[in-house]
Amino acid sequence: MSDDIILKVENVSKSFGGVKAVDNISFTLRRGEVLGIIGPNGSGKTTIINLITGFVEKDSGKVYYKGEDISEWQPHKIADVGLARTFQAMRPYPTLPAYKNIIPPLYSPRARRSARGKLGDRSAVAIDLLEEVGFERDARVPYKLAGALPLGYLKRLELCRCLALMPEMIICDEVFSGLSMSEIVSMVPLMEKLQRDGITLIMVEHRLRELFKIAKKAIVLNFGEKIAEGSPDEIFNDPKVKEAYFGGEDSYVFK
Repeated sequence: MSDDIILKVENVSKSFGGVKAVDNISFTLRRGEVLGIIGPNGSGKTTIINLITGFVEKDSGKVYYKGEDISEWQPHKIADVGLARTFQAMRPYPTLPAYKNIIPPLYSPRARRSARGKLGDRSAVAIDLLEEVGFERDARVPYKLAGALPLGYLKRLELCRCLALMPEMIICDEVFSGLSMSEIVSMVPLMEKLQRDGITLIMVEHRLRELFKIAKKAIVLNFGEKIAEGSPDEIFNDPKVKEAYFGGEDSYVFK
């Protein structure tokens, strides 16, 4: 495997009962790239994330991260080698201030190794990380209880918990979902900055216009199968995508 390939998913499948949630999916991702995963509801997008990150056991197939077979690894071990993820269903510690939600991952073995034992005051590091994702230090937002934060801040808090692990790659499960247009617009530069900082990204999204400001390629899932892969233009000129994703009609989002 090329040193440039950070993730390789090879013929991965998963069934729940008699339903094929993910059917023989393969793709590769190079360091520094942003890959979109799109498709209708129920197409297998979150399932493939769960399979990659060890939260669901595969029926078949392999996942390689930086050339190493991680197919049978547990989630904590996958996170420890630098592959982090966000969740649609966010579960912060609601009775703790936002910044204290960031402190536990700063005690992880990976964070300690990455900082070479020089993290210093973890509370200060947590507040600095929150400021990087858009928490206004001067407005004392990092000190507010996580349970009292609006959705936009909770999404940023979820992303910040990943950053506290000092990852090389982050898989974002619908980071734009439920946000207002102004909140989405403010999130786009943050995702672009993560890429500039050298973090490889997979983004599962329904907000395609905003997704393709960041991702230059995507795969399309439908009923658990990969039906297309390529650039935005290649994908949305594909008749199978138009049929599956847009009912056979062109999407307005690229017009």
